[in-house]
Amino acid sequence: MIKEAILWEPLEDKKVRCFSCSFKCIIPEGKIGHCRTRKNFDGKLKSLIYGTVTSVASDPIEKKPLYHFYPGSYSYSMGTVGCNFRCEHCQNWTISQADIESVYTEDIMPAMAVKNAIDTGCKSLSFTYNEPTIWVEFTHDTSMLGHEKGLKSIYVTNGYATAEHLEAMKGLLDAYRVDIKAFKDAFYKKVCSARLEPVLTSTKIAKDMGMHIEVINLVIPGLNDSAEEIGELSKWVYENLGPETPTHFTRFQPMYHMTDLAATSLETLERAYNVAKETGLKYVYLGNVPGHKYESTWCPSCNELLIERLGFRIMNLNLTKDKKCPKCGEKIPIIGNIGP
Repeated sequence: MIKEAILWEPLEDKKVRCFSCSFKCIIPEGKIGHCRTRKNFDGKLKSLIYGTVTSVASDPIEKKPLYHFYPGSYSYSMGTVGCNFRCEHCQNWTISQADIESVYTEDIMPAMAVKNAIDTGCKSLSFTYNEPTIWVEFTHDTSMLGHEKGLKSIYVTNGYATAEHLEAMKGLLDAYRVDIKAFKDAFYKKVCSARLEPVLTSTKIAKDMGMHIEVINLVIPGLNDSAEEIGELSKWVYENLGPETPTHFTRFQPMYHMTDLAATSLETLERAYNVAKETGLKYVYLGNVPGHKYESTWCPSCNELLIERLGFRIMNLNLTKDKKCPKCGEKIPIIGNIGP
């Protein structure tokens, strides 16, 4: 559905400047932005994807992954088409790198999304599968309706939201699950056709606004897996987001334009875990390795097993009612109730 956009300004000669993401595209009349979903119609910016859904599911929140935000609950998850990044390893490239006309879509308006979430027993709405910042008109309206019905809202994002975007979502967006894909600008330019600095800036703004933050780093062999880079990333998280920020190092699998690389070794992932812990991060996780002990939450003070996970499932819960370690009394920073 086409809908007039928010977060833009008119320029001379019927051009417009979009403020939805950090590319801040200047779009001539009749043209589309970098995300291929926002178009200039006679000097007015419009979204081409309001309520346009390519993927929808009631997912375990651990699939996002979010481990410290209503763990064990389900999240009504929606994705659209398009993206502002061009990641060579994208796992959802069939929708993120597609044009609207080339994929199957259905229309789900905000009120229906909220109803579906409630009917399926979900505690939250997740905007995921592709980049939610390009969908801001829909995410804004849906989150507002969701909040009225007691649903939380989540971005699963590449972190390219502008300050203007985050201001528009202030008070509506509860969790910001952000990919920090590497800690070198050269990686972002070559692999994603983007830059690192806007990701760090938006993540700090989201933190300052009170959103729950969890950081994901997909560890790719030979590209961003050095102990030095993992250490720099971990130090930045520690100093800017805090030592209690859940940080996930996940296993790369050959995908899209990166089928020539091997999957990340378990040794490399465990080294990343150790580096992050040595930096001072308290809650470090490994992802895409079902059954590994570092999928689970361990007490940072006494190393008691607190939340045992297998894939996206919680297998055993060992916390007091007030979310403390039963062995040493350490308070565990978890948002919301635990369980369905």
